[in-house]
Amino acid sequence: MASQRVAPASLSARSTVLSLVLGAHPEPFTPADLTRAGQYFGIAPSTVRVAVTRAVADGDLRRTDAGYRLGDRLLRRQQHQDEAVRDAETAWDGTWEMAIVVVSGRSGAERASLRDALAARRLAELREGVWTRPANLTRASPVDPVLRTFRATPEQDPEELTARLWDLGGWAREGEELLERLASVREPASRLAAAAMLVHHLSTDPLLPAALRPPHWPAADLRDAYRAYQDELQRLALLRTTP
Repeated sequence: MASQRVAPASLSARSTVLSLVLGAHPEPFTPADLTRAGQYFGIAPSTVRVAVTRAVADGDLRRTDAGYRLGDRLLRRQQHQDEAVRDAETAWDGTWEMAIVVVSGRSGAERASLRDALAARRLAELREGVWTRPANLTRASPVDPVLRTFRATPEQDPEELTARLWDLGGWAREGEELLERLASVREPASRLAAAAMLVHHLSTDPLLPAALRPPHWPAADLRDAYRAYQDELQRLALLRTTP
């Protein structure tokens, strides 16, 4: 089933600042850029300054001579979002990636970290410690001493295997709802919140080959909508010039 997440009417001041830096390239952003953007989204300059100071203290932003840049954690998130927004369609020869955990006795934190890393690579867990996906993405296998990686061709119907690994119907329904939400809201802060939810949803797209996607798969429409929203920010010059 699709999740029943409801987009907030607007993001917090800190989430607004981080969403802008994450979603609108290029960076860095000067204090004046962020102040102007905050005013457009209804956030007082003093509140923006507090939000930025706390983000820097927590490592989510770092200050340089040129302005504010993303910290390491959010840089990785931005790269993941950018990957989600790009069209990942590549040729597929029917083989699947497999990553199998071969070391036991790890802590709960270590197991959770590895699960997050494999999920970020769009692998799905077939059973505990066994992760797989169609081998249609051009990239190196994950490197981790607790893993062994393989390429395999399942004897099971690949569409049945795909349906077992991902709730594609639920993902598509939620994607359609997010498209409708972004298209229907006009208030700037609400649009930013809707766009943030949309790109987060895109980051969970399994990036399947066309042969394994259901009809009317909304990922391309989601990518187009998010690119258009990024263009909207740049056209309005929210971050670089006074509106």
